[in-house]
Amino acid sequence: MKAPAQDVLKDLELLIRSRYGLIHLDTDEEERATALLHHLADRLGVPLFTWSRTTGLRRVGLPDPVYDTRVFDKALNHVIRAGIDALYLFRGVATDDWKAAFGRSLLQDAARAMEAPVGALVFTGAGIDLPSELTGLAAHLALPGPDTDEFRHLLGRILRDFAIRGDVDVTLSREDIERLLAHLRGFTFLEAEKTLTRAIVEEGSLSVGAIEHILDAKRKVVEQEGLLEYYPAEEGLDEVADLRGFKQWLSARTAVVTQPGNARERGLPFPRGVLLLGVPGCGKSLAAKAVSAEWGLPLLRFDPSALYNKYVGETEKNFRRAVAAAERMAPVILWIDELEKAFASGGSEDGGVSRRVFGSFLSWMQERDGDVFIMATANDVQRLPPEFLRKGRFDEVFFVDLPDEATRAEILRIHLARRDLPPADFPLAALAADSPRFSGSELEQVVVAALYAAFAEGVPVTTRHLKKEISRTRPLAEIMRERVEALRAWAQGRTVSAN
Repeated sequence: MKAPAQDVLKDLELLIRSRYGLIHLDTDEEERATALLHHLADRLGVPLFTWSRTTGLRRVGLPDPVYDTRVFDKALNHVIRAGIDALYLFRGVATDDWKAAFGRSLLQDAARAMEAPVGALVFTGAGIDLPSELTGLAAHLALPGPDTDEFRHLLGRILRDFAIRGDVDVTLSREDIERLLAHLRGFTFLEAEKTLTRAIVEEGSLSVGAIEHILDAKRKVVEQEGLLEYYPAEEGLDEVADLRGFKQWLSARTAVVTQPGNARERGLPFPRGVLLLGVPGCGKSLAAKAVSAEWGLPLLRFDPSALYNKYVGETEKNFRRAVAAAERMAPVILWIDELEKAFASGGSEDGGVSRRVFGSFLSWMQERDGDVFIMATANDVQRLPPEFLRKGRFDEVFFVDLPDEATRAEILRIHLARRDLPPADFPLAALAADSPRFSGSELEQVVVAALYAAFAEGVPVTTRHLKKEISRTRPLAEIMRERVEALRAWAQGRTVSAN
């Protein structure tokens, strides 16, 4: 295995030299944790002992374990009696063992015994809650997931193993390999190895199909959490009429997303996200889905209101789980539809939960790790907390206006073609002229309603059906003219035009 990242080694060494006798290394990757401690022990010039329930304590490099140390308590007693500078890695300690050892002060005694110039007890495991009484003795360090270079090393080893058993074709371009490695982020080594191996076996080669295997594995993880919705990439940007300004902005960043290796070499960060404000029904949600297809990234819908739980602290815990799942899926697009409805209250009627979640969300947006691109949409800017509009939350704030006449004709063309109605059979320009202030969704409903009417009559859809439905429709921009015009006036000079 590739040597651990130097910054992780440095952090762990700092804790040990600061006389922390008990360290919790937050990870389920036992192999990586062992490799990390092995490197650190060599650097410090001390022996490394590992413990598991099956083998007991064993000094790395020696064949036989320490006698009669399979029981957790006995292993701790040995550490106390030995009194030597050493690193002890304890793997697979059960919660009951923690409680029992703590109750008999064994854990405190062992931790204090390791407050030596160079020595520590290191426990691995994800999500372990140490007793509060150990706060002053213990330190917590999260082991970050494998980086791109580590996955590159893993991929090379897997390909070499397959080569020994027989040739394996690699049909991926250099850019595709970089995309594959980027999509592996969030996986443990074991998960990555299993997914890549299965992809090669099923495909008979290392091809673009491996990326689909990775995305499918991540999708299953998200579905198990139940806090985010996974949307398959179906409609591309060519299915979105107009939005030229937004499309140009995306196009300028496509290479950063699809060629992550080249982007990192040039110091270009992954895009943070955009906020789409605008008139309801003008394609904001459709644009979010289209970006997923354009960039070849999974799309996750995040509904903050679904996080709320009646039990104290559970809502905040759900939020942390949701954003952790998004970061685990990275690179990914996180879609938050109608942002103002999710965070509009923020009051005290719910005991301050909304305010705390809102604060946590803002902090995460500013400081988040991982390649998570946020696609947020909003209809009512007056209900949107002003903190969302501060620079740094989003790369850009776009305003999606009502479609003009040419765009309305294009929208009609798209929806007619989607329903196998030849657009050339209809006077699109005339229909667009007859539908001023119509939104994209309202034009879609015109086509759908015409289909229903024609079906009821037992005849094909004609221009007559479309004209009739247009005349019967009062667009929202007319019904709520004052609010729509106020929104358009507010956006002028404050946002970038998406149209």
